[in-house]
This record gives sequence, structure tokens and C-alpha cells, in this order.
Amino acid sequence: MNAYKAHLLNALTLLFMGGWGFYATKAPSALLPVFIGIVLLSFSQGIKNENKALAHVAVVITLLGLIGIVMKPLMAALGSDDLVKQIRAIAMTVTSVIAVIFFVRSFIAAGKARRAREAANK
Repeated sequence: MNAYKAHLLNALTLLFMGGWGFYATKAPSALLPVFIGIVLLSFSQGIKNENKALAHVAVVITLLGLIGIVMKPLMAALGSDDLVKQIRAIAMTVTSVIAVIFFVRSFIAAGKARRAREAANK
């Protein structure tokens, strides 16, 4: 898996799990992951083409979304007896963490490659 695939998995998970949560609860706050998923999907082509700026914006949005998921939906789901609600919140949390990890790994690899190119050109 690479950063693009992890990003795409996360965006689609947020989109579908948020939509499912809205359908199940009719709570407008369940649409926040849907909105974040749509925004992240709009960055997909740029991330696939290794656009550094879009990747950095996407990781910031992913981190903010992750904080938002952990603070409210995940805590509420874990305090609930509703297993499906827990699965939705855990899925969104796990894919967000995976996406952040792959983004950071790609940033580190790009930095190493840039430094290696600079050293070779000296």
C-alpha cells in the first residue's frame, strides 16, 4: 500500500461510514465525515501525481478529521451498546490513522530521496 491508496481508502471509508451513520441516525453531525471524505476525494488525483502541497493539505485535513472522530463519535460509540455504531467509528479511526502513517512515511522517503539527489549533484 502507498500513500495514495491509503488516502483513497480513508476518503471512501469516511464517505460511506458517515453516510451510513446519517442514514441510521438522521443526525446532521454524521454528515461531517461525508464532507471530509468528499474534500479528500477531490485531492486524490493530485496525491496520485505526488503533488506535495495537496498531500500536505490532505494530511492536515485527515489529522483534523481524526481528532474530530476520536473526540466525539468514537467515544460515544464505545460508550454505547450499539455494535454497528462502534464498527463505523472504529473503521473511520483506523483508516485515518493508516492514511496519516502512509503520508508521513511518504514524506520521509521523499525527503531522503531529495537529500540523496542533492548529495549526488555536489
